[in-house]
Amino acid sequence: MTSLERLWAGWRSEYIERVTGSTEVGCVFCAILTSGLPDDETYVVWRDPQGTAVAILNAYPYASGHLLVMPTRHVGELEDLDGPEEEAIWQGVRDAVRALKAAYRPDGLNVGANLGHVAGAGVPGHFHMHVLPRWVGDTNFMTSVAETRVLPEALSVSAAKIRAGWPQNRSLTD
Repeated sequence: MTSLERLWAGWRSEYIERVTGSTEVGCVFCAILTSGLPDDETYVVWRDPQGTAVAILNAYPYASGHLLVMPTRHVGELEDLDGPEEEAIWQGVRDAVRALKAAYRPDGLNVGANLGHVAGAGVPGHFHMHVLPRWVGDTNFMTSVAETRVLPEALSVSAAKIRAGWPQNRSLTD
């Protein structure tokens, strides 16, 4: 049995403190969405016109372009979403797929939700959908032998690519 290697990632606490003003956070998504910082600093790439949903880059992505589409309201359960939230989230997922296809030309995409902590939800109290591009052979030796992911670009570069690929009639963060 191999042990999981740990790499120092000091920028994580710096990022959380910058967007929330504290390293003690209740809901990191709510803290980001109410931080008052510009979307380009918090990696929000889309807001629906009614203000009920957003798409934000995952700060700890599995692949470049890993998006999270979520309601702006703090709600943890899928079944507790209201009609306008459901519609806005599904629109955001659909447009995220279009944006990722335009920005990255992936071979495929993963779209899904982890409902509850035991299902893998990292932030189980705030419902969110994952949308991320995938490529043939995108599991490389680093993940296989070193249990480490290598990402080829900074989050700011990913955000710019996705914003450029987002369907223009729905984008509020050009």
